[in-house]
Amino acid sequence: MTDKNPPPNRTALSWMPLAVMAVIAVVDVVAGPGIGLLPLVSLGPAFAGLVGGWRRTAVIGALALLLCVGLGLYNGLFPAPRGYTAMASVAGVTGVGIAAALARSRREAELASVRSIAEVAQRVLLRPVPLTAGPVQVAVSYTSAVAEARIGGDLYEVVASPHGVRVIVGDVQGKGLAAVETAAVVLGAFREAAYDEPDLLGLGERVERSAARELEGERFVTAILAEIRADREVVFLNYGHPAPMLVRRDGGADFPEPPSYALPLGLSAHGADGPEPFRVAFAPGEQLLLYTDGVTEARDRDGHFYPLGERTHLLKEPDANRALEALREDLVQHAGGPPGDDAAMLLLRYHRRGDRDPASTG
Repeated sequence: MTDKNPPPNRTALSWMPLAVMAVIAVVDVVAGPGIGLLPLVSLGPAFAGLVGGWRRTAVIGALALLLCVGLGLYNGLFPAPRGYTAMASVAGVTGVGIAAALARSRREAELASVRSIAEVAQRVLLRPVPLTAGPVQVAVSYTSAVAEARIGGDLYEVVASPHGVRVIVGDVQGKGLAAVETAAVVLGAFREAAYDEPDLLGLGERVERSAARELEGERFVTAILAEIRADREVVFLNYGHPAPMLVRRDGGADFPEPPSYALPLGLSAHGADGPEPFRVAFAPGEQLLLYTDGVTEARDRDGHFYPLGERTHLLKEPDANRALEALREDLVQHAGGPPGDDAAMLLLRYHRRGDRDPASTG
Protein backbone atom coordinates (compact mmCIF):
# COMPACT_ATOMS: atom_id res chain seq x y z
CA MET A 1 0.00 0.00 0.00
CA THR A 2 1.43 3.39 -0.93
CA ASP A 3 1.94 6.10 1.63
CA LYS A 4 -0.45 8.94 0.87
CA ASN A 5 1.26 11.19 3.42
CA PRO A 6 5.01 11.21 2.73
CA PRO A 7 7.27 12.14 5.64
CA PRO A 8 7.94 15.87 6.11
CA ASN A 9 11.65 15.58 5.29
CA ARG A 10 10.89 13.93 1.93
CA THR A 11 8.30 16.65 1.15
CA ALA A 12 10.90 19.33 1.86
CA LEU A 13 13.44 17.62 -0.39
CA SER A 14 10.92 17.39 -3.21
CA TRP A 15 10.46 21.17 -3.16
CA MET A 16 14.19 21.91 -2.86
CA PRO A 17 14.97 21.99 -6.63
CA LEU A 18 12.34 24.65 -7.29
CA ALA A 19 13.36 26.62 -4.21
CA VAL A 20 17.03 26.59 -5.21
CA MET A 21 16.27 27.77 -8.74
CA ALA A 22 14.00 30.52 -7.41
CA VAL A 23 16.69 31.80 -5.03
CA ILE A 24 19.32 31.76 -7.78
CA ALA A 25 16.99 33.64 -10.15
CA VAL A 26 16.23 36.35 -7.57
CA VAL A 27 19.88 36.81 -6.62
CA ASP A 28 20.94 36.88 -10.27
CA VAL A 29 18.36 39.53 -11.16
CA VAL A 30 19.27 41.68 -8.14
CA ALA A 31 23.05 41.30 -8.42
CA GLY A 32 23.28 41.54 -12.18
CA PRO A 33 25.35 39.59 -14.72
CA GLY A 34 28.70 40.38 -13.11
CA ILE A 35 28.28 37.75 -10.36
CA GLY A 36 28.06 34.84 -12.80
CA LEU A 37 25.38 32.75 -11.02
CA LEU A 38 23.72 31.45 -14.17
CA PRO A 39 25.42 27.98 -14.21
CA LEU A 40 24.13 27.37 -10.67
CA VAL A 41 20.63 26.93 -12.11
CA SER A 42 21.78 23.36 -12.83
CA LEU A 43 21.48 22.66 -9.08
CA GLY A 44 17.72 22.31 -9.63
CA PRO A 45 17.84 19.17 -11.81
CA ALA A 46 20.78 17.88 -9.74
CA PHE A 47 18.67 17.85 -6.57
CA ALA A 48 15.65 16.54 -8.49
CA GLY A 49 17.66 13.51 -9.59
CA LEU A 50 18.42 12.67 -5.96
CA VAL A 51 14.84 12.58 -4.67
CA GLY A 52 12.43 12.33 -7.61
CA GLY A 53 11.65 10.07 -10.53
CA TRP A 54 13.19 10.49 -13.96
CA ARG A 55 10.10 12.20 -15.37
CA ARG A 56 10.08 14.79 -12.62
CA THR A 57 13.82 15.29 -13.08
CA ALA A 58 13.28 15.86 -16.80
CA VAL A 59 10.54 18.43 -16.10
CA ILE A 60 12.73 20.26 -13.56
CA GLY A 61 15.57 20.17 -16.10
CA ALA A 62 13.36 21.69 -18.78
CA LEU A 63 12.26 24.43 -16.35
CA ALA A 64 15.90 25.05 -15.43
CA LEU A 65 16.83 25.35 -19.11
CA LEU A 66 14.02 27.84 -19.74
CA LEU A 67 15.08 29.80 -16.65
CA CYS A 68 18.67 29.80 -17.88
CA VAL A 69 17.60 31.15 -21.29
CA GLY A 70 15.39 33.79 -19.69
CA LEU A 71 18.08 35.00 -17.29
CA GLY A 72 20.67 34.93 -20.06
CA LEU A 73 18.50 37.13 -22.28
CA TYR A 74 17.72 39.44 -19.35
CA ASN A 75 21.42 39.83 -18.56
CA GLY A 76 22.45 40.16 -22.21
CA LEU A 77 24.62 37.03 -22.20
CA PHE A 78 23.59 35.94 -25.71
CA PRO A 79 25.07 35.41 -28.18
CA ALA A 80 28.23 35.43 -26.00
CA PRO A 81 29.75 31.98 -25.19
CA ARG A 82 28.97 32.47 -21.50
CA GLY A 83 25.23 32.01 -22.03
CA TYR A 84 25.64 28.87 -24.12
CA THR A 85 28.05 27.43 -21.58
CA ALA A 86 25.43 27.87 -18.85
CA MET A 87 22.81 26.14 -21.01
CA ALA A 88 25.17 23.24 -21.71
CA SER A 89 25.83 22.94 -17.98
CA VAL A 90 22.11 22.72 -17.21
CA ALA A 91 21.49 20.20 -20.00
CA GLY A 92 24.40 18.01 -18.92
CA VAL A 93 23.40 17.95 -15.25
CA THR A 94 19.81 17.19 -16.26
CA GLY A 95 20.98 14.16 -18.24
CA VAL A 96 23.04 12.89 -15.34
CA GLY A 97 20.12 13.47 -12.96
CA ILE A 98 17.77 11.46 -15.18
CA ALA A 99 20.27 8.58 -15.29
CA ALA A 100 20.66 8.69 -11.50
CA ALA A 101 16.89 8.70 -11.00
CA LEU A 102 16.49 5.68 -13.29
CA ALA A 103 19.22 3.76 -11.42
CA ARG A 104 17.68 4.62 -8.05
CA SER A 105 14.23 3.51 -9.21
CA ARG A 106 15.64 0.14 -10.29
CA ARG A 107 17.36 -0.31 -6.93
CA GLU A 108 14.19 0.59 -5.06
CA ALA A 109 12.19 -1.92 -7.12
CA GLU A 110 14.75 -4.64 -6.39
CA LEU A 111 14.71 -3.80 -2.68
CA ALA A 112 10.90 -3.92 -2.61
CA SER A 113 11.01 -7.36 -4.26
CA VAL A 114 13.56 -8.63 -1.74
CA ARG A 115 11.46 -7.32 1.14
CA SER A 116 8.36 -8.99 -0.27
CA ILE A 117 10.18 -12.32 -0.51
CA ALA A 118 11.51 -11.86 3.02
CA GLU A 119 8.02 -11.23 4.37
CA VAL A 120 6.73 -14.42 2.72
CA ALA A 121 9.67 -16.38 4.14
CA GLN A 122 8.98 -14.91 7.58
CA ARG A 123 5.34 -15.99 7.43
CA VAL A 124 6.39 -19.52 6.46
CA LEU A 125 9.05 -19.68 9.15
CA LEU A 126 7.12 -18.02 11.97
CA ARG A 127 3.48 -18.81 11.34
CA PRO A 128 0.78 -16.93 13.26
CA VAL A 129 0.18 -18.61 16.61
CA PRO A 130 -3.37 -19.70 17.50
CA LEU A 131 -5.46 -17.33 19.62
CA THR A 132 -6.27 -20.20 21.96
CA ALA A 133 -4.72 -23.63 22.45
CA GLY A 134 -6.19 -26.02 24.99
CA PRO A 135 -6.58 -24.19 28.31
CA VAL A 136 -4.48 -21.16 27.35
CA GLN A 137 -4.79 -17.92 25.42
CA VAL A 138 -1.77 -17.05 23.31
CA ALA A 139 -0.14 -13.79 22.19
CA VAL A 140 3.22 -13.21 20.53
CA SER A 141 5.52 -10.24 19.96
CA TYR A 142 8.67 -9.99 17.86
CA THR A 143 10.95 -6.95 17.85
CA SER A 144 13.86 -6.96 15.44
CA ALA A 145 17.19 -5.43 16.39
CA VAL A 146 17.22 -3.79 12.94
CA ALA A 147 14.31 -1.50 12.16
CA GLU A 148 14.07 -2.63 8.51
CA ALA A 149 14.59 -6.33 9.21
CA ARG A 150 11.86 -8.87 8.45
CA ILE A 151 13.65 -12.05 9.49
CA GLY A 152 15.78 -12.72 12.53
CA GLY A 153 17.23 -15.59 14.52
CA ASP A 154 14.55 -15.92 17.21
CA LEU A 155 11.91 -18.63 16.87
CA TYR A 156 8.64 -19.65 18.50
CA GLU A 157 5.79 -22.07 17.91
CA VAL A 158 2.64 -23.30 19.66
CA VAL A 159 1.15 -26.71 18.81
CA ALA A 160 -2.08 -28.06 20.29
CA SER A 161 -1.21 -31.76 20.17
CA PRO A 162 -3.07 -34.82 21.50
CA HIS A 163 -0.58 -34.83 24.36
CA GLY A 164 -1.15 -31.23 25.45
CA VAL A 165 -0.22 -27.75 24.32
CA ARG A 166 3.44 -27.78 23.34
CA VAL A 167 5.49 -24.64 23.00
CA ILE A 168 9.01 -23.75 21.94
CA VAL A 169 10.85 -20.43 22.15
CA GLY A 170 14.46 -20.30 20.98
CA ASP A 171 17.33 -18.04 20.05
CA VAL A 172 19.72 -19.00 17.25
CA GLN A 173 23.39 -18.24 17.65
CA GLY A 174 24.49 -15.91 14.88
CA LYS A 175 22.68 -13.65 12.41
CA GLY A 176 21.68 -13.50 8.77
CA LEU A 177 20.61 -16.27 6.44
CA ALA A 178 22.53 -18.93 8.39
CA ALA A 179 20.43 -18.10 11.47
CA VAL A 180 17.23 -18.31 9.43
CA GLU A 181 18.25 -21.72 8.09
CA THR A 182 18.97 -22.95 11.61
CA ALA A 183 15.62 -21.67 12.89
CA ALA A 184 13.85 -23.46 10.03
CA VAL A 185 15.54 -26.76 10.95
CA VAL A 186 14.54 -26.52 14.62
CA LEU A 187 10.98 -25.40 13.93
CA GLY A 188 10.45 -28.11 11.33
CA ALA A 189 11.62 -30.82 13.72
CA PHE A 190 9.48 -29.44 16.55
CA ARG A 191 6.32 -29.18 14.46
CA GLU A 192 6.63 -32.77 13.27
CA ALA A 193 7.57 -34.32 16.62
CA ALA A 194 5.06 -32.34 18.71
CA TYR A 195 2.21 -34.53 17.45
CA ASP A 196 4.02 -37.86 17.65
CA GLU A 197 6.02 -37.94 20.86
CA PRO A 198 3.96 -38.90 23.94
CA ASP A 199 6.19 -37.04 26.43
CA LEU A 200 8.14 -33.79 26.38
CA LEU A 201 11.51 -35.44 26.92
CA GLY A 202 11.08 -37.55 23.77
CA LEU A 203 10.06 -34.40 21.87
CA GLY A 204 13.20 -32.62 23.01
CA GLU A 205 15.38 -35.56 22.00
CA ARG A 206 13.84 -35.58 18.50
CA VAL A 207 14.50 -31.87 18.07
CA GLU A 208 18.05 -32.27 19.41
CA ARG A 209 18.84 -35.09 16.99
CA SER A 210 17.58 -33.06 14.04
CA ALA A 211 19.53 -30.00 15.13
CA ALA A 212 22.75 -31.96 15.71
CA ARG A 213 22.40 -33.65 12.31
CA GLU A 214 21.69 -30.51 10.31
CA LEU A 215 23.72 -27.83 12.04
CA GLU A 216 27.34 -27.35 11.05
CA GLY A 217 30.32 -25.95 12.90
CA GLU A 218 29.57 -24.16 16.17
CA ARG A 219 26.00 -23.19 15.38
CA PHE A 220 23.54 -23.83 18.19
CA VAL A 221 20.15 -22.78 19.54
CA THR A 222 19.24 -21.96 23.11
CA ALA A 223 15.63 -23.03 23.60
CA ILE A 224 12.97 -23.78 26.15
CA LEU A 225 10.20 -26.31 25.54
CA ALA A 226 6.99 -26.31 27.53
CA GLU A 227 4.00 -28.65 27.75
CA ILE A 228 0.70 -27.53 29.26
CA ARG A 229 -2.04 -29.96 30.12
CA ALA A 230 -5.33 -29.70 31.95
CA ASP A 231 -3.76 -30.79 35.28
CA ARG A 232 -2.75 -27.22 36.18
CA GLU A 233 0.92 -27.87 35.69
CA VAL A 234 3.46 -26.92 33.05
CA VAL A 235 6.47 -29.10 32.23
CA PHE A 236 9.68 -27.46 31.01
CA LEU A 237 12.83 -28.55 29.19
CA ASN A 238 15.53 -25.90 29.25
CA TYR A 239 18.37 -25.99 26.73
CA GLY A 240 20.51 -23.17 28.10
CA HIS A 241 17.73 -20.60 27.66
CA PRO A 242 16.64 -17.75 29.99
CA ALA A 243 14.17 -18.93 32.63
CA PRO A 244 10.50 -18.21 31.83
CA MET A 245 8.52 -15.70 33.86
CA LEU A 246 5.44 -17.05 35.66
CA VAL A 247 3.07 -14.28 36.74
CA ARG A 248 0.85 -15.31 39.64
CA ARG A 249 -2.69 -14.05 40.17
CA ASP A 250 -1.46 -11.54 42.79
CA GLY A 251 0.97 -10.02 40.27
CA GLY A 252 4.08 -11.63 41.72
CA ALA A 253 6.67 -13.06 39.33
CA ASP A 254 8.61 -16.33 39.55
CA PHE A 255 11.43 -17.43 37.26
CA PRO A 256 11.47 -21.25 37.46
CA GLU A 257 15.01 -22.61 37.14
CA PRO A 258 15.79 -26.16 35.93
CA PRO A 259 17.44 -28.68 38.28
CA SER A 260 20.54 -28.42 36.08
CA TYR A 261 21.24 -26.48 32.91
CA ALA A 262 21.88 -28.37 29.66
CA LEU A 263 23.80 -27.41 26.54
CA PRO A 264 21.88 -25.65 23.76
CA LEU A 265 20.39 -27.60 20.88
CA GLY A 266 22.95 -28.71 18.32
CA LEU A 267 25.79 -29.34 20.81
CA SER A 268 24.97 -32.91 21.83
CA ALA A 269 28.21 -34.08 20.21
CA HIS A 270 30.06 -32.58 23.17
CA GLY A 271 28.72 -35.45 25.30
CA ALA A 272 26.99 -33.49 28.08
CA ASP A 273 23.78 -34.76 29.68
CA GLY A 274 20.50 -33.54 28.26
CA PRO A 275 18.05 -31.38 30.21
CA GLU A 276 15.85 -32.78 32.97
CA PRO A 277 12.12 -32.04 32.71
CA PHE A 278 10.73 -30.14 35.68
CA ARG A 279 7.16 -29.28 36.66
CA VAL A 280 5.73 -25.99 37.88
CA ALA A 281 2.19 -25.26 39.07
CA PHE A 282 0.21 -23.26 36.52
CA ALA A 283 -3.37 -22.41 37.51
CA PRO A 284 -6.26 -20.47 35.97
CA GLY A 285 -5.69 -16.72 36.08
CA GLU A 286 -1.91 -17.05 35.86
CA GLN A 287 0.34 -16.09 32.97
CA LEU A 288 3.49 -17.58 31.51
CA LEU A 289 5.92 -15.45 29.51
CA LEU A 290 8.57 -17.16 27.39
CA TYR A 291 11.12 -14.83 25.84
CA THR A 292 14.60 -14.58 24.33
CA ASP A 293 17.59 -12.85 25.85
CA GLY A 294 17.03 -9.80 23.66
CA VAL A 295 14.40 -8.86 26.27
CA THR A 296 16.31 -9.19 29.53
CA GLU A 297 19.63 -8.05 28.06
CA ALA A 298 18.24 -4.83 26.57
CA ARG A 299 20.13 -1.93 28.18
CA ASP A 300 19.20 1.68 28.74
CA ARG A 301 21.59 4.60 28.31
CA ASP A 302 23.07 3.97 31.76
CA GLY A 303 23.77 0.32 30.94
CA HIS A 304 21.00 -1.11 33.12
CA PHE A 305 19.29 -4.31 31.95
CA TYR A 306 15.56 -4.35 31.33
CA PRO A 307 13.84 -5.18 34.67
CA LEU A 308 11.33 -7.70 33.33
CA GLY A 309 10.26 -8.90 36.79
CA GLU A 310 9.20 -5.36 37.69
CA ARG A 311 6.93 -4.98 34.67
CA THR A 312 4.24 -7.53 35.53
CA HIS A 313 1.71 -4.71 36.00
CA LEU A 314 1.80 -4.18 32.23
CA LEU A 315 0.30 -7.65 31.78
CA LYS A 316 -2.87 -6.82 33.71
CA GLU A 317 -4.58 -5.63 30.52
CA PRO A 318 -7.51 -8.03 29.85
CA ASP A 319 -6.61 -8.38 26.17
CA ALA A 320 -3.48 -10.54 25.88
CA ASN A 321 -2.25 -8.93 22.65
CA ARG A 322 -2.61 -5.42 24.05
CA ALA A 323 -0.84 -6.46 27.24
CA LEU A 324 2.09 -7.86 25.30
CA GLU A 325 2.18 -4.79 23.06
CA ALA A 326 2.40 -2.58 26.16
CA LEU A 327 5.34 -4.67 27.37
CA ARG A 328 7.02 -4.42 23.97
CA GLU A 329 6.61 -0.63 23.87
CA ASP A 330 8.06 -0.38 27.37
CA LEU A 331 11.04 -2.49 26.27
CA VAL A 332 11.69 -0.27 23.24
CA GLN A 333 11.39 2.85 25.41
CA HIS A 334 13.85 1.38 27.92
CA ALA A 335 16.37 0.64 25.16
CA GLY A 336 15.81 4.01 23.47
CA GLY A 337 14.90 2.27 20.22
CA PRO A 338 15.04 -1.28 18.88
CA PRO A 339 17.00 -3.48 21.32
CA GLY A 340 20.52 -4.57 20.49
CA ASP A 341 19.33 -8.12 19.79
CA ASP A 342 16.12 -9.62 18.41
CA ALA A 343 13.50 -9.88 21.13
CA ALA A 344 10.70 -12.46 20.95
CA MET A 345 8.01 -12.83 23.62
CA LEU A 346 5.28 -15.48 23.84
CA LEU A 347 2.53 -14.93 26.41
CA LEU A 348 0.36 -17.84 27.59
CA ARG A 349 -2.66 -17.11 29.80
CA TYR A 350 -4.41 -19.92 31.62
CA HIS A 351 -8.17 -19.45 31.22
CA ARG A 352 -10.04 -18.40 34.30
CA ARG A 353 -13.20 -20.37 34.88
CA GLY A 354 -16.01 -18.71 32.93
CA ASP A 355 -13.69 -16.91 30.49
CA ARG A 356 -14.96 -16.93 26.93
CA ASP A 357 -12.82 -18.29 24.16
CA PRO A 358 -11.54 -15.22 22.26
CA ALA A 359 -11.64 -17.19 19.03
CA SER A 360 -15.38 -17.66 19.37
CA THR A 361 -16.28 -14.02 19.93
CA GLY A 362 -17.83 -12.24 17.05
